[in-house]
Amino acid sequence: MSHKPRLTPMTDEVTLLSTTGSQYLSEKISTAYGQKLGELEVAKFNDGEMQPIIKQSVRGGYVFIIGSTFQPHENLMEMLLTIDAARRASAGYICCVMPYFGYARQDRKDQPRVPISAKLIANLLVEAGADRIMTLDLHADQIQGFFDIPVDHLKSQAIYIPYFDTQDMSNVTFASPDMGGVKRARDYAKYYERNVVICDKYRKRAGEIAGMTLIGDVEGADVILVDDLVDTAGTLCRAADLIMERGAKSIRAIATHPILSGDAYEKIERSRLETLIVCDAVPLKQISAKIKVLSSSSLFAKGIRKTHDNESISALFVDGK
Repeated sequence: MSHKPRLTPMTDEVTLLSTTGSQYLSEKISTAYGQKLGELEVAKFNDGEMQPIIKQSVRGGYVFIIGSTFQPHENLMEMLLTIDAARRASAGYICCVMPYFGYARQDRKDQPRVPISAKLIANLLVEAGADRIMTLDLHADQIQGFFDIPVDHLKSQAIYIPYFDTQDMSNVTFASPDMGGVKRARDYAKYYERNVVICDKYRKRAGEIAGMTLIGDVEGADVILVDDLVDTAGTLCRAADLIMERGAKSIRAIATHPILSGDAYEKIERSRLETLIVCDAVPLKQISAKIKVLSSSSLFAKGIRKTHDNESISALFVDGK
């Protein structure tokens, strides 16, 4: 599917809009950016259909629509309809700021007769009228290739590394809770010049772990598990148990997107994890003494400014010392 920009921005005016489900984060991004959110009203019909209404002119300008597409499905639908509203209002450039990109776990056919949902969502966003996507920690880097428009794939290292730099990292070993997350753990290990271990798991079916083994030595180490999201928390908690059983001194975890469905909060509370550190791309459903939230608002505000100013965003990435 090809994509041709409809208009060249005719003004430098920036409008920040927020979908309903991400208002909590959009307000922090707008504060960090130094500009109030634009007026977006979402009217609803009696049967639940929604109609986003942009209450100010965006003609010829830059429009940044902020909204994560976590469940329920209305968050994705509202994003698509708001893009369409901005396009039909003659916005010059539309950037979707999606801190959490939903359906990213369905990025391939892993069994017969299933959709590649991440590709479908990419097509829908482009067809609706998006000129650019800005997101954080995609489940798989190759999802960027599903788009025929630019994708700014921001990394949470820019959020977590300043936090870890304030702590003693001399005894830390980084761990991946599965084979798919090895690169994420290795990036941190490379930055801090520490070791990596891997928890190798296999499943009988989605959401159910059949077995797990540990590859590497954690004896006496302060271990940090690294993942992009935590859903049921089953993998994370099982990996924490296994690592502690193998002689680790302590166990913490970072997981950018706290989906935390079902009894995930209870699992984390009962687990041997000291702390789970997450970002605010997805709001917490409840408060937990074991969960610490770091904000992504400053990172996205910088990304929006650099996009508007047509500057490189590579400075926002932390690739090494």
